[in-house]
Amino acid sequence: MSLTPQEVWKRLLDRARQDIPEQTFRTWLEPTEALTFDDNVISIGVPDQFAADWNESKHSELFATYGPIALGHPIRVVFKVNEERKKRSQMDFFVAPATTNFATPRGQLSATQTPLSARYTFDHFVIGKSNELAAAAAHAVAQAPGQVYNPLFIYGETGLGKTHLMQAIAHDLLDRQSNLRITFVGTEQFTNDLIASIQNHSTSAFRRQYRETDLLLVDDVHFLKGKEATQQEFFHTFNALYEAGRQIVLTSDRPPSEIPGLEGRLISRFQWGMVADIELPDFEHRVAILRQKAQLDHLEHTIPEDVIRFIAENVKSSVRELEGSIIKLLAFASLKHRDISIELAREALRDKLRITNCISPEGETSLTITSIQQLVAKEWGVTPEGLRSKTRTKVLTIPRQIAMFLTRDLLGTQLIEIGNAFGGRDHSTVIHSIDKTTETLRSDPLFKTRVYKIRGILEALRT
Repeated sequence: MSLTPQEVWKRLLDRARQDIPEQTFRTWLEPTEALTFDDNVISIGVPDQFAADWNESKHSELFATYGPIALGHPIRVVFKVNEERKKRSQMDFFVAPATTNFATPRGQLSATQTPLSARYTFDHFVIGKSNELAAAAAHAVAQAPGQVYNPLFIYGETGLGKTHLMQAIAHDLLDRQSNLRITFVGTEQFTNDLIASIQNHSTSAFRRQYRETDLLLVDDVHFLKGKEATQQEFFHTFNALYEAGRQIVLTSDRPPSEIPGLEGRLISRFQWGMVADIELPDFEHRVAILRQKAQLDHLEHTIPEDVIRFIAENVKSSVRELEGSIIKLLAFASLKHRDISIELAREALRDKLRITNCISPEGETSLTITSIQQLVAKEWGVTPEGLRSKTRTKVLTIPRQIAMFLTRDLLGTQLIEIGNAFGGRDHSTVIHSIDKTTETLRSDPLFKTRVYKIRGILEALRT
């Protein structure tokens, strides 16, 4: 079955929305429309030549990588000025057409919120040991909003499915109540809206927007730390919704009690309902996630089972990394014109495999967790084994925190993996170590000099 240009472009846009910042997407991609699709080349109409040049330079290569994933074959995207849109006023150029709405069309949505993703539903969420409590709580909230688990507070590392569960609740409720008023924002957006309302003398409108919603979904509430005015406004918003029996769902990278700079009254309220964590998926869970992704993207016959298991064995950091590995593998196979195999996967994902398996034997001369532990231990006069031990004496705690900080800074290793490399510590301990080191770097020049000397040596080990 052949696809129309509009269908092809919609598939590509659905994929791009996961990777491109929302404001960028709205400004540059929503005002576009598909014109023609011939010989694996799709022409996309844009308002003017500037938009064509900008999209060509910023987005053409990215969209080309989506072809094998979204369509099953390579594709080239060409941006050109839409002749019909030349007749429209300049003020209309960067306003998305009224018919283009990637948010769910049901319900009343806040104008400033992030649209819901069509893929973030309960049907597309793979449940395993690492997330079964959070998933069960989310299902319960969707069945009885404002009655059980209010608020629902989901915490865990980036890329493990917190936002997915949050949006799944909204989708489930919208299926049953089409006129539901929902507000889905990040904490930074809440802060920006508050600042704008103060500047524009429209705080009453701001409060109506947030306090009269039926379902409030707030991502990354750990960013409330240190923002006193925002915390105060959020406190009153929380109270208004809670007392009205309206559901609140929050996410964070750590539990409420471990968010620094958060008022005690907010911490207590965040703990009123259910606090559920999501951990790193185990091997079987990772296999299930990859299988489902292959099924959703119609890749069951493209990616062999042994390749799926190979990726699951070697990419252990997050669901997002697993999905990113599939995308990279497909793009690499398309570029090389080769069938997907374990050998190709090993070649395509060599950077991910090096970081994931970076705990290596003593004497490592490349940049790994082990080399970081060795160098930090030598500088502070302790042993690498001591950094990996359960001992909590000050002589080991400080260099251990520094080593964790450098591992995150230089390798970008996931928090749970860092914890495993340092004696099986949980991700909240790693967060505390990174935050503590960051604070000391700001306040102690001698400490900063010493740490950055080590960092420079480690940088030289990059291969």
